Amino acid sequence: MKVAIYARVSSNNGTQDYQRQINDLSSYAAANNMVVEAVFAEKISGAKRNQDRQELMNMIDFVNGNNIEKVLVTELSRLGRDTLQVLQTIETLNQNKISVFIQNYNIETLTSNKEVNPMSQFLITILAEVARMERKTIRERVASGYENYRNTGGKVGRKVGYTKSNETMKEQYVEEMKLLKKGYSLRNIQKITSTSLNTLQKVKLLI
Repeated sequence: MKVAIYARVSSNNGTQDYQRQINDLSSYAAANNMVVEAVFAEKISGAKRNQDRQELMNMIDFVNGNNIEKVLVTELSRLGRDTLQVLQTIETLNQNKISVFIQNYNIETLTSNKEVNPMSQFLITILAEVARMERKTIRERVASGYENYRNTGGKVGRKVGYTKSNETMKEQYVEEMKLLKKGYSLRNIQKITSTSLNTLQKVKLLI
């Protein structure tokens, strides 16, 4: 069986890495006699629109044109944080008879007969909505804490005169530097990595 792997992390500052996801899914594929035809991975917020996530769109195009039977992800949230966007991705794949396997719940969107698995669809809809609500609650708590901190005299932002060293910049923006060297435009890199144009311009000067 030909499969593709999709992995995603939100942070591009070096604190998160998608390699663990790739390793876990590769091991699962090998143990189940699956052939991994392609791996797609990106560092971008799951709240972004599908159209703004280059590797997700590349994955969809690839699996639709290369007789891929299944897409493997470690968690539902890797496909996105927005319920509608997640369901749109799954529906697009299912319409082309491509199943999505979600490892942490051990569920698939299609049956062995390539028909939509109604129980899985039901669970996925609920799980995606719960994840969205949790994200909204966390965001509200952070905003509340931030406002309370400022109201009690707390100061936010970098210390006056603070600048990152060139070496720190190189270590923190490895992915961005790779894309710059490949000739990607600043705006395309911003879409892929969510790094600000101002920061990308600084990184470009280091190459």
